[in-house]
Amino acid sequence: MHIFFDLDGTLTDPKIGITKSVAFALSRLGHPVPDLDDLTWVIGPALIDSFERLGVDDPEQALALYRERYRDVGLFENSVYPGILDALTAVADAGFSASVATAKPHIYARRITAHFDLSRFFAHEFGPELDGTRNDKGELLAFALETTGIKAGDSIMVGDRIHDIDAARAVGMKCVGVTWGYGGAEETDLADFQCASPENLPVVIGQAFTS
Repeated sequence: MHIFFDLDGTLTDPKIGITKSVAFALSRLGHPVPDLDDLTWVIGPALIDSFERLGVDDPEQALALYRERYRDVGLFENSVYPGILDALTAVADAGFSASVATAKPHIYARRITAHFDLSRFFAHEFGPELDGTRNDKGELLAFALETTGIKAGDSIMVGDRIHDIDAARAVGMKCVGVTWGYGGAEETDLADFQCASPENLPVVIGQAFTS
């Protein structure tokens, strides 16, 4: 049995790094900059889509400016949610294997998991390419299944946003929605299972596999 974990909003809280880097890009473009608390909705989806939603004239340029700050500074303005290390340890001790499946480019995701000593828990770490290949999370999960040879029925997706839930359903996988991230109840309530704290995550994952 295999678990695919989202990264942002599920394993780590990236709010400061992501929102400050978005604000940096908007400011450099002369675009109005919302309050950082009003930018948390950008955490989870592909950022190119978020810049389009923000109404910038050139989303590709905005993304390049975002990365200018994020790759050196914003990447580590981040923290592991309390209880996640214990939850990942319990999941591994229960005999489950795990991978990361994130909308963040894998070149950044791997630096984050290594920095916070999370990479030891994961057999694979999947994310889009910098050019946007596999920005769609359903395509990313399909690629992950094909690459690993794991069957959708033998795996689950754990994430905090509707994109995680939709991606899991697109490939025929169950999904656990975690409520400590950025999706809110209106999104996580659509998952097959809900989890309110990292401490309960091993139990909910076990229930997902046995139901």
